[in-house]
Amino acid sequence: MSDEAADYPRDIADLSQPAAIRVTASLTIDPSEIHESFVRAGGPGGQHVNTTSTAVQLRFDVRRSPSLPGDVRRRLERLAGSRLTRDGVLVLQAQGHRSQKRNREEALARLVALVRAAARPPVPRKPTRPTKGSKQRRLEHKKKHGALKALRRGPPD
Repeated sequence: MSDEAADYPRDIADLSQPAAIRVTASLTIDPSEIHESFVRAGGPGGQHVNTTSTAVQLRFDVRRSPSLPGDVRRRLERLAGSRLTRDGVLVLQAQGHRSQKRNREEALARLVALVRAAARPPVPRKPTRPTKGSKQRRLEHKKKHGALKALRRGPPD
């Protein structure tokens, strides 16, 4: 039996069970949470565009996803903006390529990039105090501006 024949059953198993989508080292998304639909796309492609459904509409339920921790879910909802429906479903469309496969890959890459950005916690702001020099410059500017405005007033009656 050759090596190729030994690998055959494993390849079939890989196709029936899609691998989890790795977002970060500690965060993965189960492919069963992602729903894709294919629609006709506009743009480049000539007559080919009118006959095939190459555009991909990817849907991912952010609010009900067991893969996302709460803080990542909240940041993702904020980042998604208008791409998030009222029900908490993230909708991404990809139609830049002529092939369905490339559009699927692009939509999935955009989803992963968005979740990856949401997984990164925001850097806390370090409060800083104004320097002595900046305070002095601000007060000098205020004095000059006040003096200029006083000149506009004219002599008192």
